[in-house]
Amino acid sequence: MDRISRFLGDSPIRVFFRLLVLSFVVGLVLATLNIRPVQLYYWAERIVLRIWDMGFAFLDDVLGYLIAGAIVVIPIFLLMRLFRIGSRRAE
Repeated sequence: MDRISRFLGDSPIRVFFRLLVLSFVVGLVLATLNIRPVQLYYWAERIVLRIWDMGFAFLDDVLGYLIAGAIVVIPIFLLMRLFRIGSRRAE
């Protein structure tokens, strides 16, 4: 029971009643503003989809930059390694 109270921040019964009162107040405010829970769900869904789309567009850009950079960096790296191996053998 001590672990649960520590996790919740208070006793489970007190937390339950706080959440009950808070839920009632928020529901009352939403009803006053003529906002329905379904509207909140659709709003949250649209936000998540926008962030999802932006995230993959960002990843597409990053992947393009990565490939373009790799086309230049990897051959230079390989040439440097080859020249380093060649210079060690000459010593």
